[in-house]
Amino acid sequence: MAYLHPMTAKTKICGVSTPEAVRAAVEGGAAYLGFVMFPKSPRNIAPDAAGRLAPPARAKNVQIVALAVDPSDNEVDEIMTGLGPDLIQLHGKETPARVREIARRSGRGIIKALPISESSDVAAAFAYETVVDHLMFDAKPPKDADRPGGLGGAFDWALLAGRRFQRPWFLAGGLDSWNVAEAIAAARPPIVDVSTGVERGPGLKDPALITAFLDAVRRA
Repeated sequence: MAYLHPMTAKTKICGVSTPEAVRAAVEGGAAYLGFVMFPKSPRNIAPDAAGRLAPPARAKNVQIVALAVDPSDNEVDEIMTGLGPDLIQLHGKETPARVREIARRSGRGIIKALPISESSDVAAAFAYETVVDHLMFDAKPPKDADRPGGLGGAFDWALLAGRRFQRPWFLAGGLDSWNVAEAIAAARPPIVDVSTGVERGPGLKDPALITAFLDAVRRA
């Protein structure tokens, strides 16, 4: 059965690393807060450091998300011990079988991010629908990129127009407060995800930009 999403999109603020960014996201009404645990990212944070930042979000029932890229079993254990997120976002080349293993090991829900540049990329989602709680569609990185996301690129949102999936899904990649209304109108995502679009420099979240993005989603 296709997932029917609400009229108003929810928002995930990803890659937070300071109390100020957490506060802006929580006070602005974000539904999800993402911490990046990937050393090549300018947003990288250790699980225990993320754990110290998370309490204000937990107090408001904001879902805590740990982003990892092809994590080992040990890395999954460290994420669970240090942060204990509600969801683990897998942003690498994890197979459906590996996704299932990580879900079983962590006991948490999984978001699987999929890189999109053309229609056939969207079809890859169907292999994951039975093993994840959420899907995420993100812009496919350039071939020479050293990380799979957080690069600020967008893809053609029309590729998702009219698509139906068995799980709620996130639209990511190149969103900001100026284009998110257009993206929502084009793709009708139940959840939008922003990282680079609320930064004043690589990894430097701007509380004012976070607030502006959340306001823009509400008005969309």
